[in-house]
Amino acid sequence: EVQLQASGGGLVQAGESLRLSCAASGFTFDDYAVAWFRQAPGKEREGVLCISNSDGSTYYADSVKGRFLISSDDAKNTVYLQMSSLNSEDTAVYYCAATGGFLSTDPDEYEYWGQGTQVTVSS
Repeated sequence: EVQLQASGGGLVQAGESLRLSCAASGFTFDDYAVAWFRQAPGKEREGVLCISNSDGSTYYADSVKGRFLISSDDAKNTVYLQMSSLNSEDTAVYYCAATGGFLSTDPDEYEYWGQGTQVTVSS
């Protein structure tokens, strides 16, 4: 069974850091593009950053450039989202997703989804 398990969310103060994890089971990330999306209350799901494990290319939304970093650990079949300098606008449910297609910020392009993990940043 193919599954993505997202974890690591929580409540932090503005300016602090947090690392989210996305572990895959039932498939390997090797030939997949993996993305982190987030959805704040009343807003559409937003593609925050993506990594293509086949060639290492990445995409970062302007809102997180310089603060968020996506990385992968092939041995653990896990993708990480390292978030720093968090602010209240980063508060959202964060989802990891994977696609056998190309790197994309369109959620409709992703076949597999994790369950979401809540990140709350208090000011």
